[in-house]
Amino acid sequence: MGAAGLRGGRIVTDVEEVATVAALTHDAEGVVREGKAAFVAGALPGEKIRFKRTRRHRQHDEAELLEVLEPAADRVVPQCAHFGVCGGCALQHLSADAQIDIKQTELRNNLERVGKVTPGEWLPPLRGPVWSYRRRARLGAKFVIKKDRVVVGFRERLAPYVAEVQRCEVLAEPLGALIAPLAGMLNELSIRHRIPQVEAAVADNVVALVLRVLEAPSAEDVVKLKEFGKAQSVRFYLQTGGLDSVTPLEAGGESLRYGLPQFNLQLEFTPTDFIQINAQINQALVGRAVEVLALTPSSSVLDLFCGLGNFTLALARNAGRAVGVEGDQRLVERGRHNARLNGIGNAEFHMADLGKPLDVSLPWLKESYTHVLLDPPRAGAGEVLGSISRLNPQRVLYISCHPGTFARDLGLLVHEHGMSLVAAGVLDMFPHTTHVESMAILEPGKRKGRSG
Repeated sequence: MGAAGLRGGRIVTDVEEVATVAALTHDAEGVVREGKAAFVAGALPGEKIRFKRTRRHRQHDEAELLEVLEPAADRVVPQCAHFGVCGGCALQHLSADAQIDIKQTELRNNLERVGKVTPGEWLPPLRGPVWSYRRRARLGAKFVIKKDRVVVGFRERLAPYVAEVQRCEVLAEPLGALIAPLAGMLNELSIRHRIPQVEAAVADNVVALVLRVLEAPSAEDVVKLKEFGKAQSVRFYLQTGGLDSVTPLEAGGESLRYGLPQFNLQLEFTPTDFIQINAQINQALVGRAVEVLALTPSSSVLDLFCGLGNFTLALARNAGRAVGVEGDQRLVERGRHNARLNGIGNAEFHMADLGKPLDVSLPWLKESYTHVLLDPPRAGAGEVLGSISRLNPQRVLYISCHPGTFARDLGLLVHEHGMSLVAAGVLDMFPHTTHVESMAILEPGKRKGRSG
């Protein structure tokens, strides 16, 4: 490779190459296939680029993009000044329409390759705002000795450091504009070197910031936190250990909440509870769920992995009965609380470990259901698929945050449990990232999902 050497896998070279980008990896790196494959961050399919290899692996090399000689038609100027350094986004240089196309292609490829299925219909993508959408985030915090200040942000794309950013274009306002002021305030604390993480939640009524503290703040620190909170309309929480240790800096104050206005719902949550990242897409997704399930007053719905009732309560508004099942007792209690808060008497919540086969003696599992909704974590819902099949519902709606396990589970439901894959599509829950959120509608045996 010309004047090149190897030092622990890193290529030290002055050799520059020119090639055309053939595809994108799952991490949004451009793939060059001329010679040994090279992954080039920042390059897009169809572009002619100049690049230099920087690290060698068995099957491919990593490379640095030096220049885009012929840009792709879908290339756009990133809106964020920190794009390319901050690891929070990977696709800001690609148009929003092209991002959707890539995610639809990834879903299609996974269904065909992993699940060996093709839906009878492709659903139009659910789309919303692509900026200022993210209402939950876990940010790193670090006092950097060389800079003599605290930095707050996501991790860097190519290094295990906290990226120093002034503002974030994807975080929901006012959180996006609070990054630099927050870092400045933390830098004034006596425990500035003992705060490794800030977990943020933007509720409809307040911004909540959970500081992971490895040392108790001093009395002066508490005063500074309170002053910042008052000036910026922020509510601080301190976390000294696990999630059970999270406590508000100041007692009192109304609960965090978000609304699903089309169903006249207000849901309360704590700053570390799971809620859907994108508020606008969540509203659209809940609306579509109710629509495609086609519920009636005689419907009985089972909502697996129900969390704090995000889908369950909206389903209950449109069905005779909704049963939510969740593996976290705290979220089960939150779901029950939210049912009471909204005056919903036809919803109930139960706790069960959905990561293992379900006990058929569970009272709620002995009942009949006309519809099932499931929204599992990245690991998928493999252990409960048999139980869903035995319930023989009229329709199943599967919502997923991982196309690989999604395709695996849909394949099992079709090929082993006799269901048909009626429709599938993507949701733009995470614009500018490589995360693919999807949904699928299944029915028992009416129309076989054809093999891929």
